[in-house]
Amino acid sequence: QVQLVESGGGLVQPGDSLRLSCAASGAAFNDYTMGWFRRAPGKEREFVAAISWSGRSTDYADSVKGRFTISRDDAKNTVYLQMNDLKFEDTAVYYCAVGPRFIATMQISDYDYWGQGTHVTVSS
Repeated sequence: QVQLVESGGGLVQPGDSLRLSCAASGAAFNDYTMGWFRRAPGKEREFVAAISWSGRSTDYADSVKGRFTISRDDAKNTVYLQMNDLKFEDTAVYYCAVGPRFIATMQISDYDYWGQGTHVTVSS
């Protein structure tokens, strides 16, 4: 049974940093694209970042480019999202997800397995 567990969320101030982790179990995901998405209050779930199966290619939403970094450690079956210079508008529930094998994508519909999410609140 595939399971994704996110952690690392919390309450921070604008300009602070957080590192989210997503631990996967039930399968090895080293051949799969991994992604982070978020759902802000009152909004639809949106793409944040994705990393290719090799780790050599990454994609980011325009709103987080230059501030967020996605990475993966396949030995630990874990994907990370380093978030720097957090802004009020980054407040959301953050989800990690398993995408297709060997194909990079930012489309929510292409991701099959999802975690339960971790809350990030940016407030002064």
